[in-house]
Amino acid sequence: MIPGAFEYHRPKDMEGVLAVLQEHGDDARVIAGGHSLIPMMKLRMADIPHLIDLQDVQGLNSITVGDTITIGAMVTQHHIIENHALASAAPIMREASLQIADPQVRYMGTVGGNVANGDPGNDMPGLMQCLDATFTLVGPDGEREVAARDFYEAAYMTDREDEEVLTQVRFDKPQGGFAYEKQKRKIGDYATAAAAVQIVKDGDTCASASIAMTNLSDTPIYSEDAGAALAGTTVDDTAIEAAVAAMLGDIDPTEDNRGPIEFKRHAAAVILRRAIARAWSRA
Repeated sequence: MIPGAFEYHRPKDMEGVLAVLQEHGDDARVIAGGHSLIPMMKLRMADIPHLIDLQDVQGLNSITVGDTITIGAMVTQHHIIENHALASAAPIMREASLQIADPQVRYMGTVGGNVANGDPGNDMPGLMQCLDATFTLVGPDGEREVAARDFYEAAYMTDREDEEVLTQVRFDKPQGGFAYEKQKRKIGDYATAAAAVQIVKDGDTCASASIAMTNLSDTPIYSEDAGAALAGTTVDDTAIEAAVAAMLGDIDPTEDNRGPIEFKRHAAAVILRRAIARAWSRA
């Protein structure tokens, strides 16, 4: 289908972006890679009279790697895959990006668009919760930061105000073992279930674990109880089953074309067991 008529804006700086947002309010939306918004506009599920393209805004496409890692909102999945410093410091980012859609999408799909849209099927929101990332939002009243674990409120509903733009994500360099596991029907599809896991090892025991899952509720799910179930254990079968049980208590899947609720819960358990085992083997 063809989207409804809209006016296209391509500001050169953030001041220009905010000016259009303030002028048109709810009638304006920013676009990064466009892989979420454009299909909705084509299906007439979204009517956007004013579209603001961020492509020309400077300072949104950089990656800074140190003890703290900062990724600009316009960094694409392809950039993440190809950035050797990031792959070395936070390999879970590359592992997850390689499982997002297909190469054509990854060349255009951005980190900012993936996390800001609030789509429960997107991969980056759960990953950002696992990494305890912070999002930077810029609006008419200045800049503020929101924890990824506090950002998502419901499907397509986030803590971002209409006149704010998400400009970057930031997280501490992750420690220990990692895994991003994803089950999907076919290449390019959203996950039926996906799990992001980071485990820090102390000797033969788990010092700490961070676990989040994707597309199993109307928001990504960070499960503090699942991580706590592994802490202080040798991550044996009993501990893994306790973590899986904790996560199953936190998710709330719904039936759709990816399967009934019980199948999704089964898929979630299988994927999470795999992710924990692989993260532990790398710790």
